[in-house]
Amino acid sequence: MNTHGVIGVVGAGEVGQAVADQAIRHGHEVLIGNSRGPGTLEALADRLGPKARAVTAEEAAKPELVFLCVPFFAVPELSDLTTWSGKIVVDTTNQFAAANPWRGRYDVGDLTGSEWVARHLPGARVVKALNTLFGPFIAADPRHAEGRLVAFYAGDEVDAKAAVAGLLDEFGFAALDLGSLREGGRLMQLDGALSAKHLLLQDVG
Repeated sequence: MNTHGVIGVVGAGEVGQAVADQAIRHGHEVLIGNSRGPGTLEALADRLGPKARAVTAEEAAKPELVFLCVPFFAVPELSDLTTWSGKIVVDTTNQFAAANPWRGRYDVGDLTGSEWVARHLPGARVVKALNTLFGPFIAADPRHAEGRLVAFYAGDEVDAKAAVAGLLDEFGFAALDLGSLREGGRLMQLDGALSAKHLLLQDVG
């Protein structure tokens, strides 16, 4: 079980909504916020149910565990959104240079996308996860007759990774550790070997 209480979701697009839906279905309270304000999210909060609350982006970033579901190029705007130090931040972003439609590749030099994200969220314990899956696959039940949908994750802090893995397992995914933000993140990021790969883990016994 997640021991972090309320879960924050910054970004209310397809992935943010899918994450919020999963968390609420498994009994968690969710604060969901975006750059346009809670008034734009009231219908979504009503759909998600009483455990969801539409808030400002600042409020959504307050919990100790926050899912980052904004466009990649918007990340620098979040540096001063809250005191990131010590928070577990689940980075679901992909390195697109532009949105609607998603296109191009944002240049971060030699860094992986999540290393770059971590540099903009001072002190945050960043764990890359769920970025390899399309939103509808995150929202759906990951348990299938043939096995559980794999959710890759990567990070540099053991405790943060364990917390995120526990939450992914609770949601029904087969959480698979790929190592550090450098090595694992490179496999998971846009154009990486595991990007947009939907794999099932066969459970034995």
